[in-house]
Amino acid sequence: MFQLTPAAAEQILQAADVQGDEPSLRVAAKIDDDGERVYGMGFDEERENDQVLDCEGVTILISPRSQHLLAATTLDFVELQPGEFQFVFRNEG
Repeated sequence: MFQLTPAAAEQILQAADVQGDEPSLRVAAKIDDDGERVYGMGFDEERENDQVLDCEGVTILISPRSQHLLAATTLDFVELQPGEFQFVFRNEG
């Protein structure tokens, strides 16, 4: 099941507050031409057949096409280098 760390949730909720959006985040994944998994995310509205998850107070929306690719994925917000933070998708499946 897709998971969201508390650090990632905090950043998403802060961004939603700044934009005045509801904290509904669409998360997507696909396999590119090189066979690599590519991820994307952005605030969105729920669509028919979306998987809807409540993760750390954030509503996560996943389309049917991405569900199997995100099933064992965790979205985190980490410090890559001192002062450099980034969202990171970790696939454990």
